[in-house]
Amino acid sequence: MHIIIDGYNLIRQSDALRRYERLSLEAGRNALIRGISLYKKQRGHKVTVVFDGWQGGPVEEERDKLSGIDIIYSRKGEKADEVIKRIVQERTEEIVVVTSDRDIADFVSRRGGTTISSPEFDELMGRTKTAVSEHARHTEERCEKEEDDETRVGAKKKGPSRRLSRKKKSAMVRIRKL
Repeated sequence: MHIIIDGYNLIRQSDALRRYERLSLEAGRNALIRGISLYKKQRGHKVTVVFDGWQGGPVEEERDKLSGIDIIYSRKGEKADEVIKRIVQERTEEIVVVTSDRDIADFVSRRGGTTISSPEFDELMGRTKTAVSEHARHTEERCEKEEDDETRVGAKKKGPSRRLSRKKKSAMVRIRKL
């Protein structure tokens, strides 16, 4: 699985990371990379973080690798959103995009990918390995319970179906892997 993170979006959605960003942008970026590297060691997923460089960035897109994490700084005049969309279009593996930006989330969803909001991922990053497993188990049990409730014999259905769509089920499977 390949996790693509909208860097500044995650920093600004996280209370802990926002404190570092108040010191400097570099301190915020470094704190984010440290947190993600710990998460990567636990889970083993490929991770790419994309930062905006469109206002004061370099003329060409810059790439770096730190603690096993791919870091991309968009070139001057290009937003991180555009870089993320380009990566999603070129994807060959299973992708989860971390962002709270609705435009990116809609784009990823239309292309069959999965998104998770920045606060949700920040919470996942902060948990221990056992807590992540417990969360996944709890989510799975809740989904199974909802499906069991829908398949009761003799139950009279009213209103729209409450069963998860195939698309939402596949998204739940990807998120459980996080």
